[in-house]
Amino acid sequence: QIENQYADAVGHAPEMPEYGLGFWQCKLRYWNQEQLLSVAREYHKRGIPVDVIVVDFFHWPHMGDFRFDEEFWPDPKAMVKELKAMGMELMVSIWPQISLKSENFKEMDEEGYIARCDKGMNCQMRFVDEDVMFFDATNPDARKYLWSKIKKNYYDNGVRVFWLDEAEPEYGTYDFDNYRYHSGTVAQTGNIYPQVYARTFYDGQKSEGQEKVVNLLRCAWAGSARYGALVWSGDIHSDFDTLCRQVRAGLNMGVAGIPWWTTDIGGFAGGDPKDETFRELIVRWFEWGTFCPVMRLHGNRVPDEHIFRKNGQEVLPSGADNEIWSFGETAYGIIKKLIDFRELMRPYTRQVMQEAHESGAPVMRTMFYEFPEDVRCWDLEDQYLFGSDVLVAPVCEQGAVQREVYLPAGAQWTDIHTGKAYDGGQIVACDCPLDKIPVFLKNGSHPDWIGKL
Repeated sequence: QIENQYADAVGHAPEMPEYGLGFWQCKLRYWNQEQLLSVAREYHKRGIPVDVIVVDFFHWPHMGDFRFDEEFWPDPKAMVKELKAMGMELMVSIWPQISLKSENFKEMDEEGYIARCDKGMNCQMRFVDEDVMFFDATNPDARKYLWSKIKKNYYDNGVRVFWLDEAEPEYGTYDFDNYRYHSGTVAQTGNIYPQVYARTFYDGQKSEGQEKVVNLLRCAWAGSARYGALVWSGDIHSDFDTLCRQVRAGLNMGVAGIPWWTTDIGGFAGGDPKDETFRELIVRWFEWGTFCPVMRLHGNRVPDEHIFRKNGQEVLPSGADNEIWSFGETAYGIIKKLIDFRELMRPYTRQVMQEAHESGAPVMRTMFYEFPEDVRCWDLEDQYLFGSDVLVAPVCEQGAVQREVYLPAGAQWTDIHTGKAYDGGQIVACDCPLDKIPVFLKNGSHPDWIGKL
C-alpha cells in the first residue's frame, strides 16, 4: 500500500488516546472558569459523555504569556481535577504569537526565539489591538523554551491536550522573503512550520512520560502525523455548501497521509442556534461528524456576548450558546442519540485508529481505497468508508429527505437502520428524514448496531 510506504518514510501517527474516540465539546469561547464548569456539569448531569471540553483563545492576559488570566481562571488545577472526575479532558488553545506587551517578549527577543524581519519594522501581525511577532518553532532551543512555559502553566495543572491554533503564521503582509526563521526565510522553509510547531508539544509531552498524544492544528506538512497532529479545516462557513466541501476535504487529507482529521460541527462562522435552517444544518453535520475521525463541536455562534473585566475594560466577546441542548428539543434528541451511537462504536473506532497508527491507513477512506477494482468508486466524492466496514453517505442538501448511495461490487451491504441486506454493484435510493443518515455495514459486520443509529 502506498499509504503504508509513505507512513514508513515520514512517520506514523501515534496511537490515539482513548479521549480521542468520543465527543468533544467546544465553542468560541468559554470566557471564565465557572462558565466552562457549569457546561461540563450540565453534560454530566444529563448523562451525556464528553471526552474533551475546550478552553479557546484569549484565556491569557497577553498573547505570548502562555498562561491563564487569573481574573477569569482563578484555579486551573482545581478545574482540571473536577473535569477529570467527570471523565473529561481539558484542551487549551495555544497561539504562537508573542505580543510586544507579553511578559515573555523581552527574553524571547534577546534569545532569538522569535521570527525576524530582514527589513522594515520587526512586527508581523496586529490582532485585538496588540502588535505581535511569531515564536520561531524551527529553532530547537525556542521549542524547549516554549515547552517550559507550557509545562509550568498548563501541563503541571493537568492539561494533556493542546489546540495549536495559528499553526501557519498569519503575517499581516505576506512578504515571505522578508520573514526569517532559524531554518531560513519563510519563502525557503515556511511550509515546515506546522510540523515543528506540533513537534514542540509532542516532544514535551513525551518527555513527561505521556504515552499517547493528540493535539489539534488547522494545517499540516509532511511528517506532521507522527507528532500527534489532528488537523481541522479551519474557520469555515455555516452553510450546506460548506458541509459538502468538508466531506471532500477530509477524504483528501486521508489519502495525503494525514489520517487524523476533523471539522467544526456546524461550521465556524455564524449560525444562530434559534434559526431553523441552522438547526437542520447542525443535525446533518452531527450525523456526518459521528463518522469523522474525531467528533468535535465548535463554532462562533451569533449573537455575541460582550465580556468585561472587573475594571470595566471590554475584552474579546463570547459567541452564543453552542451546547447540544442549544438548538431546540428536536435537534437535541437526535444529537444525543448520535453521541450515544459514537460510544457504541468506540471499540470499532479504536480498532480503526490502531490501523491508522500501524499502517498509515486513513480513518475516512475514499471508496476507491477499499474497492480499487470497482471503476465507479473512483468518481464518488460524496460517500466514503469509515474504516473498512462502514459506508457513510452524508446528507449535504438542505431539505433533502432522500439520496442515492452506490454500494460497491464484491460485498454485501446491510442498511444500519432497517437491517435489509443488498448485493453490491448497485445504486439504492435511501430515505433520509432529518434523523437519518444513510449508513451501510459490509458483509454482516456489527449486527448489534442495527437499529441503534
